[in-house]
Amino acid sequence: MTENIAVRARFCPSPTGTPHVGLIRTALFNWAFARHHGGKLVFRIEDTDAARDSEESYEALLDALRWLGLDWDEGPEVGGEHGPYRQSERGEIYADVARRLLEAGELYEAFSTNEEVEERRRAAGQDPKLGYDNFDRDLTEEQKAAFRAEGRAPVLRLRMPDEDLSWNDLVRGEISFKAGTVPDPVLVRANGQPLYTLTNPVDDALMRITHVLRGEDLLPSTPRQIALYRALTRIGLAEFTPEFGHLPYVMGEGNKKLSKRDPSSNLFNYRDRGFIREGLLNYLALLGWSIADDRDVFSVEELVQAFEITKVSANPARFDVKKAEAINGTHVRALAHEDFVQRTLPYLVAAGVLPAAPSEEQLGALRAIAPLVQERVVVLSEATGLLRFLFISEEDFAPEEAAATKALGPDSEPVLRASIEALEALPSWETAAIEQALKDALVEGLGLKPRKAFAPVRVAVTGRTVSPPLYESMELLGRERSLGRLRRALPGN
Repeated sequence: MTENIAVRARFCPSPTGTPHVGLIRTALFNWAFARHHGGKLVFRIEDTDAARDSEESYEALLDALRWLGLDWDEGPEVGGEHGPYRQSERGEIYADVARRLLEAGELYEAFSTNEEVEERRRAAGQDPKLGYDNFDRDLTEEQKAAFRAEGRAPVLRLRMPDEDLSWNDLVRGEISFKAGTVPDPVLVRANGQPLYTLTNPVDDALMRITHVLRGEDLLPSTPRQIALYRALTRIGLAEFTPEFGHLPYVMGEGNKKLSKRDPSSNLFNYRDRGFIREGLLNYLALLGWSIADDRDVFSVEELVQAFEITKVSANPARFDVKKAEAINGTHVRALAHEDFVQRTLPYLVAAGVLPAAPSEEQLGALRAIAPLVQERVVVLSEATGLLRFLFISEEDFAPEEAAATKALGPDSEPVLRASIEALEALPSWETAAIEQALKDALVEGLGLKPRKAFAPVRVAVTGRTVSPPLYESMELLGRERSLGRLRRALPGN
C-alpha cells in the first residue's frame, strides 16, 4: 500500500482530437489531489497509436493545461528523473520489461486465433463472445515449434492469478472480480508492439505513481493492471501497487455520456466564448465533487485546500452549460477592473472592435466603461457586442436591424426629437445631467413609461436593445457623437 509514500499522481492522455471537458476534469482532479497533499503531478503522453495520435493534438493538450494553469512537476517541457515522458520514446523500456516478464514465466506465448478461441467456446457449449479461454498457457515447446512452422507469430499474454482480485476504490469502495472472470490479456502484439495493457502499468510502476485517478470506463481493466503490478513486483521492477479511484462519467444532454464529437465537450469552445480559467475550473470541479452542500462558487485555491478524492461521487455528473455560464459570470464580476480589461482585450481585437495596438485614448475609454460592462457579461466575448458602439466610426455605425425594427419605427420620432431638444440645451455633458434631461423630456414631458421612453434612445445611440447603462454610455460617447446618432435615427433620415 501507499500510505507512507509521498503522493505521485499522473495525467496520461492520448493525443487524439481536441481536449474535451471530461478529459480536463480528470486532469483537474489529479492536479488538485497532488497539490492538496503536497505531492507531485506527472504528465505523461500515451502516444503509441501512430494511426490516431497527432502532434497537433499533443500541442493542444499542452495549450489547454497552460491556459488553465494546471502545471505539472514532471513531463514534457519540464523533464524529470523518470523520462522520457512520451510513450513513443519508451519502446526499448517496454521491450526489456516484456522480455523479463516472459523469462520469469509471468507472460507466455499464445498462438490461438480469434476464430479458434470462438470454436473452442462453441464446442464447450459456451458463448463464443466470452473471449480468450487461456488455452495456450501450458503449450509444450514442441507445440510452439509446430505453430511457428505454420508461420504463426505469438502474442504475449499475462498469466492472471487463479484467485479473486479486489481493491478498495477511493471513489467506489470495495470492488472485487471473481477468479476466472478476467481472461489472460494480451500485453504485446505478434509484431512486438506493446499494448496499453503493458505500457500504462509499466510506466506507472517505473514512475512510482502512488494514486491512479481515472475515468470509470477504465474500471474493467483494473484487475489486469493489479495482476501486472504484482508480476512487476515479483521481478523487482515495482515496489507497490498504486491505489485506484474511478471518476464518474460526465454526461451530456439526454443523460448520455458526453461524446468527443459533441460540440459542448470541446474545451477550446469555452475559451473562444470567453470563459475564464477560474470560472471553468470551478465548474469542472463540480462534475463529481463539491466543496460544501450549499456552495457552488469557490476559488482555485479553495479547491486545492478542500479537495479529497474520497469525497468524489460515484454517480454520473451532467454537464450543464447554463450553470457553467452562471458560475463563470460570478468569477468575471469578481475580477479586478484592470484584470477584466486585459482579459477582454484579445476578444475585442479578434472581433475588430479595437485594433491590435489600441491607442491610449481607446484604452482610456475601455477602462472607463469596463466596470459597467463587467456587471453584464457571463463570458468575455459578450463584451464585444456591448462595446462596439463606443469604438466604431460614425461612418460605419448603424443600429442592428432587429433592434431598429423594434425600437425605431415611425412612432419613435416624438421621442427622438424631444431627446435631441433636451440634450442640446445641456450646459454640461455628464451622466447625471443626461439622465435628468431625458427623464424630464420623455417621462414627464411626453408621459411615457421608462421602458418605452428610453428604448428608441438606447438603440439610436448604442445600436442595440441591450447595452451598458444608457446615460453613462452617452457621457463616454460624447455630446456630438450621441446627438449625431439621435439625429440620424429620425425617421426619414
